[in-house]
Amino acid sequence: MSRQGVTLIGLGPMGQAMVRALLAAGHPVTVWNRTPGKADGLVAEGAVRAATVADALAANELVVLSLTDYAAMYAVLEPAAAALDGRVVVNLSSDTPEQARAGAEWAARHGARYLTGGVQVPARLIGQPGSATFYSGPEDVFEAHRATLEVLTEADHRGADPGLSQVYYQALMTVFWTTMTAHLQAQALVGAHGVTAAEYLPYAVQAAETAAYFLPGIAKDVEAGRYPGDEGTLAMCAASAEHALHAARDAGLDTTVPAALAALFGRGVAEGHGAESFTSLVEVLRKPAA
Repeated sequence: MSRQGVTLIGLGPMGQAMVRALLAAGHPVTVWNRTPGKADGLVAEGAVRAATVADALAANELVVLSLTDYAAMYAVLEPAAAALDGRVVVNLSSDTPEQARAGAEWAARHGARYLTGGVQVPARLIGQPGSATFYSGPEDVFEAHRATLEVLTEADHRGADPGLSQVYYQALMTVFWTTMTAHLQAQALVGAHGVTAAEYLPYAVQAAETAAYFLPGIAKDVEAGRYPGDEGTLAMCAASAEHALHAARDAGLDTTVPAALAALFGRGVAEGHGAESFTSLVEVLRKPAA
């Protein structure tokens, strides 16, 4: 059975991993990159190098973008916009939900059907079990190309709104980068007191597992808009955050992260949430800082 041809534009580590996964599954792949030399290894493995962006778009109905952001999409595609007519563009570049919606409108004006996506794994996990990507946009377009997209990762369609994939993706990136930065701060603190990273690691893993235990309760409170404070109040949490800040300062560490946390907790208390649960901070986060 012949496999669907795919054009892939953008050959950074993620794009290259996607090309290799598609080739391994038997899909003909046409590639283009602003630095042509990045395609050399892929061409040796069976990909076809397009001479121009217009040629790349003309080669296949399904066009996958793996670019830095939406500004890069416009820079690459606008000179060849006439070639978008009749194409299905799957933009896996990271950006804001608003940019994703604007990109979908731009593509539609040029006759293309459009899906946005947020890849949840690093390049080395493309094509591996358990990897996943959020998609949004027209469901019929998604279903028509789902089998090909699932060569890359599992495909999770979140709705017709083209911005939704980036809503989910950026939400997870907020969790990921905040969590990983917090762990670096913790490593700096224990290291300042002579504790090695290896010694601390089991406790870091335990902390991550404990945080996961609390997530259903957090979701319940936020959904209900009720923050009972029956298992601890925000005022208590604010005191704890201050202690973490002082520990970092006393150790001679950078205090950007703990200071930001202590300031946020303090705002929550100042705005009248001191007797409520930690989860009441969502009400503070729902509006810009004064």
